[in-house]
Amino acid sequence: MEQFLKRIENLLTVKSIVTLALTAVFACQAVRGEVSQDFMMIYTTVIAFYFGTQAQKLQSGAETRHDDGASE
Repeated sequence: MEQFLKRIENLLTVKSIVTLALTAVFACQAVRGEVSQDFMMIYTTVIAFYFGTQAQKLQSGAETRHDDGASE
């Protein structure tokens, strides 16, 4: 239960809220067939940044655990 609450808390960060809102707008525009090139560029940049920072966090966490000898 504690892990579930932590994940919900992480979803309420500004970065996550912006990403979710842009994804909702993108989905609406895609259904209507109205996705502009400008919006696609912005959306792609935000998504790349979001997942890039998530991957970096996971990688740095894995390196820390490896350096400590906790997991091989």
